[in-house]
Amino acid sequence: MDRLEASLSEEGRLRLLLDAITDYAIYMLAPDGRITSWNAGAQRLKGYTEAEALGRSFADFYTPEDRAAGLPERALAAAAATGRYESEGWRVRKDGTQFWANAVVDAVLASDGQLVGFAKVTRDLTERRAAQQALGDSEEQFRRLVNGVTDYALYMLSPEGLVTNWNPGAERIKGYTHDEIVGHSFSQFYTPEDRAAGAPQQALEIARREGRFEKEAWRVRKDGTRFLAHVVIDAIRDERGELLGFAKITRDVTERAKAQDQLERTREQLFQAQKLEAIGQLTGGIAHDFNNLLTAILGSLELAKKRLPPDRQLEKLIGNAVDGAKRGAALTSRLLSYARRQDLNMGPTEVDKLAINLTELLQRTLGSQVSIRSEFPPGLPPVLTDPLQLETAIVNLAVNARDAMPNGGTLIMSAREETLSGREDDVLPPGRYVRLLVVDSGEGMDAETLAKATEPFFTTKGVGKGTGLGLSMVHGLAEQSGGRLTLESKCGEGTTASIWLPVAEDAAVVPAPAAEPTYDEAAERPLVVLAVDDDALVLMNTQAMLEDMGHRVIDAVSGREAIEKLEQEAVDLVITDQSMPQMSGSELAKVIAERWPDVPIVLATGYADLPPGAANHLPRLPKPFSQADLARILARSVRATTTAH
Repeated sequence: MDRLEASLSEEGRLRLLLDAITDYAIYMLAPDGRITSWNAGAQRLKGYTEAEALGRSFADFYTPEDRAAGLPERALAAAAATGRYESEGWRVRKDGTQFWANAVVDAVLASDGQLVGFAKVTRDLTERRAAQQALGDSEEQFRRLVNGVTDYALYMLSPEGLVTNWNPGAERIKGYTHDEIVGHSFSQFYTPEDRAAGAPQQALEIARREGRFEKEAWRVRKDGTRFLAHVVIDAIRDERGELLGFAKITRDVTERAKAQDQLERTREQLFQAQKLEAIGQLTGGIAHDFNNLLTAILGSLELAKKRLPPDRQLEKLIGNAVDGAKRGAALTSRLLSYARRQDLNMGPTEVDKLAINLTELLQRTLGSQVSIRSEFPPGLPPVLTDPLQLETAIVNLAVNARDAMPNGGTLIMSAREETLSGREDDVLPPGRYVRLLVVDSGEGMDAETLAKATEPFFTTKGVGKGTGLGLSMVHGLAEQSGGRLTLESKCGEGTTASIWLPVAEDAAVVPAPAAEPTYDEAAERPLVVLAVDDDALVLMNTQAMLEDMGHRVIDAVSGREAIEKLEQEAVDLVITDQSMPQMSGSELAKVIAERWPDVPIVLATGYADLPPGAANHLPRLPKPFSQADLARILARSVRATTTAH
């Protein structure tokens, strides 16, 4: 081995070394750029054999564009001038394919300093460049992604909480530009109260300890406005686990929270509406049944009083019974009002004048401990409602206010015009309304009591001191008038009751009704009357009162039986109940109108609203009714039929 090595010249050893290197093209150039040596790495990289390469100009490895630009000559000139030239660019193989090369050209000088050529080393960096390009593309895509996100604030924080970068979404949401915020603490986005409580530091500490922090809370923009933010902070660590900083994502969820809140309010309103509708249907049905009973009681008492011998004590007892029955009728009237099934005499009503005219009555009713003030602006438009029912509603509200002020206080009645445009929080459809306010300085109500205040039979008064129907009646009047009752109250801060009523837009003045026939006029001649009711008590009572007036009565307990009776005998008038099974009073009236068009019909009902298509044009006899009410409706119906013929 020693002899072999000794036989090899230094040049031979160098040649072996260069040929062993295959990852680099290493070769020599003459001063004019011609190739004078060629290693195995150059053959692998460029594709030329040594015989093909020797004597060839190294400029052949450049692209046509670079050769046309004189790049090979400039490389040699730079190396000759400075001793070394390094560049990267596209080079061309023998087969025409291109690769990305790192090329180093070193000037080779003789001992006397004369340039004898150049040493050139070329490395194929195509794969590395592709990887760098891919990384660069990925980073650019990520940068574009981050900068393209405007619904989220995406930015980095240093371990101390300083902002280190800032995307356009952050600028849009928070209001700060990149230059205004980078280098500043992220704590300035927090509310003063959260900063005082140490919330920013707590958030970073949780993210540092657990790797992630998430919360929804109020944040502050540059202009001082607040927004509800969903915040996520992630800790960023290197491969050794050292904390590099935090990635922070913030989203403005104010609108989403508003939408969710509105959805919850809508659900609650729907629930309340369904509950009140169910209660209304129940109370309407109860009131209907009570009206039937009261009709029989009042009618029977009235007939009994006429037929009993004179007895002052007996007359007093019967009078008490009649008064009690009438109070029961008033109770059912309130129930029907709540259920929106009470007849209303609708017309233009001046709220301010009506309330002011009530002041003296209210002062006597409420007592001297309650001070009453009226504050009505001039030019208030009239509303469309029943003025008598509205008076009752105001009295009910005033009495409730007095009871809430046991030690006295102030009651303020006022009103103002409101125009609703259909916003989400409006209490009624778009339009013009007058809002009548009754405000007291009393004890107020808690949230639970306030939620139940308009429900029938709910009362906070002692046993026997209230029916729990006062606010229910006001609620029913407002709803049936096309408005609404709203209550605002807090414990210790009094209560504000608002009756919203629609403005009477060009409403025609209701003409005064014609004079009602008197009892004597109603009994001008005996009639044959068909009385129809499925309630035996009411039917017997109606029959007894009619016979007492001198009329002959044919009774029927259903619509079908009534038709059979009409087919058998001629009648002068039909009085029928509305609410009957199988065939309602309206349906019976339709059959009678088709087959016996000359027979007048009276509808006896306690309801204000009849089903769609029902006989709303027919005269109605409200239950409970007295003998005088019955006589007047008979006279009016017979007179109308006679006039028509």
